[in-house]
Amino acid sequence: MSRAAPVGESAGAAVGAGAYLYFAYGSNMSTARLTGRTPSARAIAVGRVRHHGRRWHKRGRDGSGKCDIVCTGPGSGEVVWGVLYRIAEAERGVLDRAEGLGVGYLQKVVPVVTAAGIRCAVTYQAKPSHIDPTLRPFAWYKAYVLAGAREHGLPADCVAELAQVAVRPARALRFAPPDRCCG
Repeated sequence: MSRAAPVGESAGAAVGAGAYLYFAYGSNMSTARLTGRTPSARAIAVGRVRHHGRRWHKRGRDGSGKCDIVCTGPGSGEVVWGVLYRIAEAERGVLDRAEGLGVGYLQKVVPVVTAAGIRCAVTYQAKPSHIDPTLRPFAWYKAYVLAGAREHGLPADCVAELAQVAVRPARALRFAPPDRCCG
C-alpha cells in the first residue's frame, strides 16, 4: 500500500519552477491511473478541501457519471478528501487533455488542508453544461476512485461513502444470431 508522504521539505513541499500541485479527488487518486498519464506524478499528501462536496454528475465521454468538486459553502460542513500530487509542469498539457480541460472540465485552484498546513493546488471542476444529476458511474470508474482512496489511506468514513455510490449497469452487448452473421 502506497501512502502519500507528509508535505515537508523531504516531500518536496517547495514545488518550484517546473512543477505544480494537483488535487485529485476522483479516479486520478489512483497512483497507477495518474502516472499512466503523467509519469512524474508523486503523491505528497492526503488532504481535504473544505466547503466543497464530491458529486458523480459530470457527463463523461462515455455518457456515464464522473466525479466533480462543487462549492457547497461554509455552512454545508462538507469536505472533499483527496490526494495532493506534485507533477512536472511539462506534463500539465497531457493531464489537461486527458481530463478534457475546456471541453467538460474547467481548472480551479483550491486550498487543500493537509497535516502540514494549507497548500493551493489546481484541480478540475465540471462545466455547468456537462452536469447531469441523473448520471451514475460505471463500476470500473468507481473502482479507480475507491482504489485510490484506499491506497492513500483516506478516512474510513470517506471510503465507506465512496463504496456506497450506485453504479450504472454495464451495457449488454448485442450480437447477431449465428445464422445471420455471414450472409
